Amino acid sequence: MNSTEKTVSYYSSNTYNTLNNLNTKTKNIWIVFHGIGYLSRYFLKYFNELNPDENYIIAPQAPSKYYLKDTYKHVGASWLTKEHTALETDNVVRYIDAIMEAEEIPKQCRLLVFGFSQGVSIATRWVSQKKLKCDDLILYAGGLPNELTNTDFSHLALNNTKVKIIIGTNDSYLTSIRLKEEEEKAVNLFQGRYEQLRFIGGHEVKKDIINSLVS
Repeated sequence: MNSTEKTVSYYSSNTYNTLNNLNTKTKNIWIVFHGIGYLSRYFLKYFNELNPDENYIIAPQAPSKYYLKDTYKHVGASWLTKEHTALETDNVVRYIDAIMEAEEIPKQCRLLVFGFSQGVSIATRWVSQKKLKCDDLILYAGGLPNELTNTDFSHLALNNTKVKIIIGTNDSYLTSIRLKEEEEKAVNLFQGRYEQLRFIGGHEVKKDIINSLVS
């Protein structure tokens, strides 16, 4: 079969969801990246116990939608796959940049970048590509991309960014071997400048953990 793969550029639109209102009382602005199988509007439920006057949450939406089960009722989404990862990453980064431009985030607010599960790969790739100056980088139950190096995150030390890695004690996706690999990557990428938090539980988002991040 004599086939040729080609690439074309085109204009695309995507939604995103926010929680609470951005105003003069806002102290913390969150950019939260959901895991595989979520929709951003439902992912926001994990942040609904934060003080609504002080916290404004922005949840980008993964672009690739699909039906979760054979009943074709519930829809989930995925950020990336191993197919054309670099190209898809560029598309996602441009989408996030558009969100940031639309939201006009005040510089005086604390900026927290949060990734859960597959969202960790998006959070880290975005922060590294854009050399983003965030106050907190929170990586919750996800894997660090293999292509990243410690030079990609050298700006975090200059900005005194707090890096927190959160892992459940019974996370079925993190075997002892995988956990060791991820710890080695974290030490290399962040040069030991990170805090690891363990909680009793599996591959899940816990509201009490979320609440403690701004307490």
